[in-house]
Amino acid sequence: MELVQKIQKQYSHKNVITPKGYRAGGMHCGLKYKRSDLAIIYSEVPAHVAGVFTTNAIQAAPLHVTKEVVYETKKMQAIVVNSGNANACTGKQGLENAYKMQQATAEKLGIDSNLVGVASTGIIGEQMNMEPVLTGIDKLYIGTSSENAIQVSQAILTTDTVTKTTSYVLDIDGKEVTISGVAKGSGMIAPNMATMLAFITTDAAVTSEALQQALSSITDQTFNSITVDGDTSTNDTVLVMANGMAENDMLTDEHPDWDVFVEGVRAVSEDLAKMIAKDGEGATKLVEVNVNNGMCEETSRIIAKKVVGSPLVKTAMYGNDGNWGRIIAAIGYSGVPIDPNKISIKIGPFDVLSMGEPVPFEDAAVTHYLKKSEVVIDIDLGIGDASGTAWGCDLSYDYVQINASYRT
Repeated sequence: MELVQKIQKQYSHKNVITPKGYRAGGMHCGLKYKRSDLAIIYSEVPAHVAGVFTTNAIQAAPLHVTKEVVYETKKMQAIVVNSGNANACTGKQGLENAYKMQQATAEKLGIDSNLVGVASTGIIGEQMNMEPVLTGIDKLYIGTSSENAIQVSQAILTTDTVTKTTSYVLDIDGKEVTISGVAKGSGMIAPNMATMLAFITTDAAVTSEALQQALSSITDQTFNSITVDGDTSTNDTVLVMANGMAENDMLTDEHPDWDVFVEGVRAVSEDLAKMIAKDGEGATKLVEVNVNNGMCEETSRIIAKKVVGSPLVKTAMYGNDGNWGRIIAAIGYSGVPIDPNKISIKIGPFDVLSMGEPVPFEDAAVTHYLKKSEVVIDIDLGIGDASGTAWGCDLSYDYVQINASYRT
């Protein structure tokens, strides 16, 4: 059976607690003035876990705590997350506070503290006010309703304008397996990952080793293929919990339905990544860049990310300007070997460059196309058979305004 027949996107009830055995909740504890700022995601049983974290050499305190759970315990039963304060660059006190969040959550749920992951997002360099956080953890209601899941998606937001959730149902071993995800991210978005948090839950039975293998590969194709502003954050975290309550045979890379599972995780990750790119601070449109016929997947993706991340390309997209010269320039300074005489470029359905030669096109038609909320740039390098894709957004006046006053 083809993968597409075994994977079905859910258009209702698509939330992080749709898989069997998960509960969640969110609330306003007081780190922010009014909006929700604290959430917990909980599995009824310990789940196998995989994680991918920021490549920034400066890493926030919660990452050190969560890495211990992912790499040493290799199982996770709960994630506690706050917004409004990143708990980054906060020294020994910050690390102590992250452990306090972990311990308080474990005591609330009656589980071992080494089964609790911690994540934070918000302002860097300020100590967290722990009194409202610890009080909030104690009071937070964790349930199974759609409203509880919505609370989580709202509590993790910072400058985001929309919540970001998705869900897929898979056929594995003839059993229904669900993979769902929730994410936040709007600014400081660049490889590798960004100021973004993504939490993926599934009721699949899968080993931690196989889960980590899948996530690491998928992250390069999805979360690491988005860019908003070229900055890499201190708090980037992607976690996948798999609690096995679908009761399928244990998945490894030798299982006959392994590709189905990997594609499900990839689909959830790509959905969330594209939502983050589209919701870039001040953005008005999602920009997708496809590079085809490159020498290899990695270099094709490098070019795609370089083009979608170019400030000049981004401002052209905001201005609905079909200035393909900015695109070819970004290809040229990508550092990837190319043959300029074999490059072709399309903006939407319009050819603007063919085998290194300009193609006459109607400016008004291209401008009209670029006014869409989602636009596509296709680049053919003509030197191989590999491809790569990246997603980003335009760069507007609002981006400067939002980031000029982030702390105030």
